[in-house]
Amino acid sequence: MANLNGIVAENGVCHKDTINGGHDVWSCENGVSSSSSEHLVVMVHGILGSAADWKFGAEQFVKMLPDKVYVHCSEKNGAKLTLDGVDVMAQRLADEVLEIIKDKPNLRKISFVAHSVGGLVARYAIGILYQPSLCGNVVDSSTNNSHENARGTIGGLEAVNFITVATPHLGSRGNKQVPFLFGLTAIEKVAGRVIHWIFRRTGRHLFLTDGNDEGKPPLLKRMVEDNSEHCFISALRAFRRRVAYSNVGYDHIVGWRTSCIRRRSELPKWEDSLNEKYPHVVHEEFCEAREPIETVSEEDHISDKIEEELVTGLAQVSWEKVDVSFHSSRSRFSAHSVIQVKDHYMHAEGADVILHMIDHFVV
Repeated sequence: MANLNGIVAENGVCHKDTINGGHDVWSCENGVSSSSSEHLVVMVHGILGSAADWKFGAEQFVKMLPDKVYVHCSEKNGAKLTLDGVDVMAQRLADEVLEIIKDKPNLRKISFVAHSVGGLVARYAIGILYQPSLCGNVVDSSTNNSHENARGTIGGLEAVNFITVATPHLGSRGNKQVPFLFGLTAIEKVAGRVIHWIFRRTGRHLFLTDGNDEGKPPLLKRMVEDNSEHCFISALRAFRRRVAYSNVGYDHIVGWRTSCIRRRSELPKWEDSLNEKYPHVVHEEFCEAREPIETVSEEDHISDKIEEELVTGLAQVSWEKVDVSFHSSRSRFSAHSVIQVKDHYMHAEGADVILHMIDHFVV
């Protein structure tokens, strides 16, 4: 292990804590002092988390994609700062990303990998960072023959991968979206009224109770459209690909439907994986972009109008959906952390999910 000017080099991987509290990781193959990579990967942790939550994931990205990625684990929203609200956290994250871009003028591309609430923060942050194309053309991000910046840019960089991991895209209100509430309507209603006592403004955003207080629709509803605040959907569309990794069960914090952006009738039937390389990946699906007007089956019966608006709004862009199961794992009751490998020793069974992420990552 070598230590030079705050840079720790070990096994071909360089680490450095940044001034703003973040953590940078890059390949040491061409020396410890710099990285030749033009691709910035921003990793965002979840509620009450820290940059250390992505330590394993960041190291694996750099080891398997040497000199192709420069990873920054965000820390501007560490610990209790994650309770300040999705929009406030997003502004901090956007400022943090712009600082990195200014400090590393060689960067040309940007991707995000975000866990849990961090996925919502990243979605809002890219709306802040979005810069529309000068030509003004709207181009489907899934087509490879379009000019790299015809879809607009994120912080002036070409947007490539936007990956969320166990993120509550549809919020946490009702309909068994938070499994530890047991799907009981009475408990879910009480939770919606008192959640701000624990998770403050972020809790209001997650349970969609912020609209009345601020005289606007709930924040998550505003985040599925282009509006006077920011161009949220255009920002998502700017990326070449969008991916949602979800736990099909045993995630007691974020339910399957909210993390995979599906209606109840759209949840796929899955079987144990026979893939030795990715033993916990049980289903993969590519969902084409769809027009906002959708017909809903009787099974869904729109018990929550806002939730339906969130599903149809996010369906305006294509998504790759990867469903994961740890039902036979020793650590299955910690699925929300295992899918991220928050701790290399306690959550090691999720390593194949990180590998799947890297193998399908567009550099």
